[in-house]
Parts: sequence; C-alpha cells; structure tokens
Amino acid sequence: MTPDRVRRVVSLVPSLTEAIAETAPRLLVGATDWCTHPAGLDVVRVRGTKNPDIETVIALEPDLVVANFEENRPADLDLLRAAGIPVWVTVIRTLPEALSGLSGMLAACGLDEPSWLASARETWADVLADPPAPERTAVIPIWRRPWMVLGRETFAGDVLARLGVANLYATDPERYPKVTAEEILGRRPDLLVLPDEPYAFSETDGPEAFPGLRAALVSGRHLEWYGPSLTEARRVLTGAL
Repeated sequence: MTPDRVRRVVSLVPSLTEAIAETAPRLLVGATDWCTHPAGLDVVRVRGTKNPDIETVIALEPDLVVANFEENRPADLDLLRAAGIPVWVTVIRTLPEALSGLSGMLAACGLDEPSWLASARETWADVLADPPAPERTAVIPIWRRPWMVLGRETFAGDVLARLGVANLYATDPERYPKVTAEEILGRRPDLLVLPDEPYAFSETDGPEAFPGLRAALVSGRHLEWYGPSLTEARRVLTGAL
C-alpha cells in the first residue's frame, strides 16, 4: 500500500532518483551516494544501494521509499517495512518495463506523467513492440578481475537489442556470468561494448585484452539507467556503437 499523499521520498536507486528529481525535486529528502544525477542534487545521503543506512532512512521520516528488485536487497527493504515505511519496488528488465515501471513509480509518488517520460516513449516508439532483427552481435563486459558480462534478462541487454545489437550471452543461465577473456573471444562477437560503469572501462583499460576486436566505449548512464536519460540514450548509444 502507498500513502494517499506523498510529501517525502527516499530513493535507493540512481535512476529513480533522477526521475523524481527531474519531475518533482522537492519530494526527495534522501538518496544514495551513487545518485549523481541531476548535478547538484542536495539531499541527505544514505550510503549505497546494497548497504543503505537504515537508521538514517527511518530518521528522514519518508512517506515512501522507492527501490528496485535487483539494485536493493530484500532484507533492507523488509527492515524499512517493519518500521512502518511503505516501499515501492520496481521490476525493470526491458525497455517497455522501464517506461511502464517509471510511470507506476511516479504515480505512487502522486505525480502525473512528466513530459520527459512521454518524450522517451516517443523516442523509442518504433521498437517497443518488438526489437528489430539484429545487425551485429556483441559481448558486454561490466566488470574486470574477474570478467563479468551481461547475461539473460537485463535492461541494458534489452536496450542494445532494440538498437539491433544481439547480446551473445543473452541465453546464459546467469544474469551476470563470470567468464574469461578467452571465452569472450571464442564467441567471435562483432563488437565489444564497454560501459563506463559499474567498472570504469576506458581506452587504456579493457580494449587491450581483446586484440583485433572492435570495442565501443559507451556511457553507462545511457546504457544502464532508466529515467530521463532515455530521452537521449538512443541517439547517444547509436553514435557510440
């Protein structure tokens, strides 16, 4: 259950923080240390997505805490609920789920659909029903030492699919399988997609492990975040790929 009127919100997810801040900034009273957008966000920080400071969150007396099934630990959310705080949990694994999930989360905050969300929906409208036929294959590392890549049912993998890029690990049993550089090369992808978060891949850190393989360095915010960045993600990612 969500309260009839929401005046104070704590966000435990960077994407949701940006979505609320761009829509109704005065609602936000707390956010994680990883909530970097919008720039200059002035709210109480409650540590990270996986280790929120529960006592600080409770002390902020939020009417609602917004979270995500993947980003946040159920045990932490249960502690907040036990303290009498309503928690709204988003489940986002695809671009359509992102658009509907954001609409639902903002509605739970008592907000109408903002113009940026309508713009994001329009920007991706032609590929929302079904992804286009893939034009290229890719592997998408998200960590190094050990190498970890995007596997099945990930939001970022779905975004790439809607840009015509097929993730070669999309049918892996794991969502973020651990692999070796040799295994990645053995898949013979057309492209290696290297986001700058959570691991900060760069021109000198990542591509050198895969000689002869084309690497595309991309903005993690545009590939992995679901929020206002979706209005420009298609253009930014298409240019980088």
